[in-house]
Amino acid sequence: MSYKIGLIYDRPHAEYKDGIEAKHVDHQKAVTRNEIYEILSTKYEVEEIIADEKIIEQLSKSKINLAFLLTTGIRGDSRQSQIPAILEMLGIPYIGSSVLGHALALDKSVAKKIFDYHHVSTPKFQIFNETEEKLNSELKFPLIAKPACEGSGFGIHKNSVVYNEKELKKKVKSLLNEYIPPVLVEEFIEGREFTVGIIGNGKDKIILPIMEIDFDEVPEKYGKFNTFEVKTECGEQTKFICPALVDKELEKSIIENVSKAFDALGCRDLSRVDIRVKDGQPYVIEINSLPGMEANYSDLPKTAEQAGISYEQLILKIVDIAIKRIEGDS
Repeated sequence: MSYKIGLIYDRPHAEYKDGIEAKHVDHQKAVTRNEIYEILSTKYEVEEIIADEKIIEQLSKSKINLAFLLTTGIRGDSRQSQIPAILEMLGIPYIGSSVLGHALALDKSVAKKIFDYHHVSTPKFQIFNETEEKLNSELKFPLIAKPACEGSGFGIHKNSVVYNEKELKKKVKSLLNEYIPPVLVEEFIEGREFTVGIIGNGKDKIILPIMEIDFDEVPEKYGKFNTFEVKTECGEQTKFICPALVDKELEKSIIENVSKAFDALGCRDLSRVDIRVKDGQPYVIEINSLPGMEANYSDLPKTAEQAGISYEQLILKIVDIAIKRIEGDS
């Protein structure tokens, strides 16, 4: 079967939200879209489709029979699932996780409940819908407070790590005012940070080389973890070590937890899992079911390079993985 691929992308976030966060993500998505369009066009007929109010009409006219999604959505706590849901309604197969998989991955508060159920190691946590909620006495400071339904480092800054209830209350109030509720508060794992890419499904799932993110040379004012400022302003000071220097026991434990997290949320085709390690124990922080795919910048393409998969090969391989899954389901 020959495939015509629709490359579906978002309207600029800056149209809906002011600030450096929106401008950064818009730039990254525009670069990624151009890169992927060029690669897909070497093998397939490709049509770019913007995810706006006319998306159903555009999809119907396009006659695509496979969608490559670069759309995380703009509004709503299930925005990453909106286009997949429309595609399913229209009977158009798409690359990546299902409607439910994207919804669960985007909402970290729900994802962590599922991780607990499936015995995926994750920090102790509490979900706040109101500022005045009482802190669970079992949680130990320092804690980190973050929006439950954001990605790309949105809402995560140095002052996201808090050391007492007064700081926590102030931070939770600020986040509830600025972002869609709820706020996720979890124990801050003071240790090494890793990220792990996954491509494939089932027994053919490939765990890409583990990458450590080293913040030793990042100025203290930005925070020694993946804050929005570190991601956008400290590229030269942040070290990306891949493959990470870990012993066999830790490597095995990280891979097991990454694989279980992917399966627990029902992710498909590609994802990236963020891990922090303390006292030899890995903790899954979150899973990104629609990870950044910018060449020479995003983490998943970097780790694929270490596995001997070039950026062009990676994009085409992800398409092949999805087609194999889709045709196997038919």
